[in-house]
Amino acid sequence: MEDLWTVAVAVFQLWMFVVVFFITLPAMFGLSLGVTSVYIQILVKLLEWATIRIQRGRQEQPSVPAPLPNGIIERAEGSMEEEMEQLRRSRSLEGGEFALSDALYFCKKGLESIVDDQVTQRFSSEELASWNLLTRTNQNFRYISLRLTIFWGIGVFVRYCVLFPLRIALAIIGLSWLVIGTTLVGFLPENSVKYWLSEVVHLTCYRICARALSATIRYHNKENRPQKGGICVANHTTPIDVVILANDGCYAMVGQIHGGLMGVIQRSMVRSCPHVWFERSEMKDRHAVTSRLRAHVAAKTKLPILIFPEGTCINNTSVMMFKKGSFEIGGTIHPIAIKYDPRFGDAFWNSSKYNMVSYLLRTMTSWAVVVNVWYLPPMTIQDGEDAVQFANRVKSAVACRGGLLDLAWDGSLKRGKVKDAYKEEQQKMYSRVIVRQNGISATHTRRDDQS
Repeated sequence: MEDLWTVAVAVFQLWMFVVVFFITLPAMFGLSLGVTSVYIQILVKLLEWATIRIQRGRQEQPSVPAPLPNGIIERAEGSMEEEMEQLRRSRSLEGGEFALSDALYFCKKGLESIVDDQVTQRFSSEELASWNLLTRTNQNFRYISLRLTIFWGIGVFVRYCVLFPLRIALAIIGLSWLVIGTTLVGFLPENSVKYWLSEVVHLTCYRICARALSATIRYHNKENRPQKGGICVANHTTPIDVVILANDGCYAMVGQIHGGLMGVIQRSMVRSCPHVWFERSEMKDRHAVTSRLRAHVAAKTKLPILIFPEGTCINNTSVMMFKKGSFEIGGTIHPIAIKYDPRFGDAFWNSSKYNMVSYLLRTMTSWAVVVNVWYLPPMTIQDGEDAVQFANRVKSAVACRGGLLDLAWDGSLKRGKVKDAYKEEQQKMYSRVIVRQNGISATHTRRDDQS
């Protein structure tokens, strides 16, 4: 029994030696031994083989389910005004007159939204083109062949018995270092040394946490990285977005106050760095946040502010409405586009379904986190452009660069009802169609009278 205990202690010591000296320390200095890149290359080959095997299995076994399509409704391209005008012209309706048949268009749109709307599906995990050998996305694909079943079983063992304990250890080290380090730095007087130490603590912590996710991050156009005194805006898929971006530079965070584990981390972080946390339900607090952000931007020596203007997590397929508050502050906007590779795991955080701990456990038992980050050129508000137009222009640039769908819908619809303003906007658009056609009809009448 003593010999067994001695062996267990020796194995644990060796394991901790590997974790500390071959993973943690290189991560703190931004170094890599290349193990993760080799691991990702092996995964890519394995998933390509699994895809080919599944396609062959579908041909041999017609009962194997096919992947779900991204959408079951084929929608017409163009705005409501263009579609309505085209329909009214096709029915030879006189301008300026309401037709009962117009209601059929709105009935059609309503049924499309009930069956497959553009908003709700953005708050659930995106569909994969093929199985990525994860149990929760399999659709029983593991029963296609014996070899596929064996590889799936090996994958379960590797993810849960090898990678998961390693990632848990790294996460504990990284988060403990963040809480302890920022708390100690918080006791120092306000000076340049404190700010430098705060950046060091944050940067090293985020690098360790990235290793805890087996993260492979590809940064593009680094010459456009946010500068001090600026405002950085990015699309939002997961709280891990912060870890991904902070691996390449430090930011002052802006976000909602959370409870539990996130609350502990937020309270420790704010002691050493001027992060801005606020209660989403308190409008008065929102005004105070805006004032603090303006003061932060005015100080050109402070870290750039990181804001996710969507206000909620979207499922890595789209970019939804950017709230205008971030664009009313003034200063230079540094857009960033983030796109995760869904083949290696689902990065989207469905906060309505999973709490933070459950989400992190799911992420740590996935294959890896592979993500591309694009730094876009700085943008400023143009003459004659208001905050809403500026926000939409930045959102479109982020969506285009990240290969994401550009949606005008508000992310707050995730938990709330449609605002009356949206309904009124549709009514105004329909009114403009009738008024415009009325003007065209009147013009044609005058020309006929003159002729």
